[in-house]
Amino acid sequence: MVHQLHEIISSILILAGVVFMLLSAIGLLRFPDFYTRMSTITKGSTLGLGLILIGLSVYFNKADVLLKVLLILFFIFITSPVAAHVISRTAVKTRIPFWKRTNLHEFKDYMEREDLQDLEDKSKDSIVD
Repeated sequence: MVHQLHEIISSILILAGVVFMLLSAIGLLRFPDFYTRMSTITKGSTLGLGLILIGLSVYFNKADVLLKVLLILFFIFITSPVAAHVISRTAVKTRIPFWKRTNLHEFKDYMEREDLQDLEDKSKDSIVD
């Protein structure tokens, strides 16, 4: 009975992780610009991978597997947002245009500091709909 409960819980967690990864892949195809795609793929894949790994640790129900899963999750949760931030910041500095409906008002101070004022004008003229 306990083993069946572990299988059901792990199956639900793994399936939820797969759904999050599928949704992030759909977002990668559907969203209009680089920045929203980057946000979607980072958040969806991190959460999806986390749920899949937790489901695996529930299924195997061993301390060493749990420890490995927790270490993997720790490194994924630390490195994934940092990598996405660095890639997005590099995209801004290389002047990849924003979607034309992106609200850049809170971003204005940074753009002035980094001499990127023309990027806002490019995003309005961008062909990304």
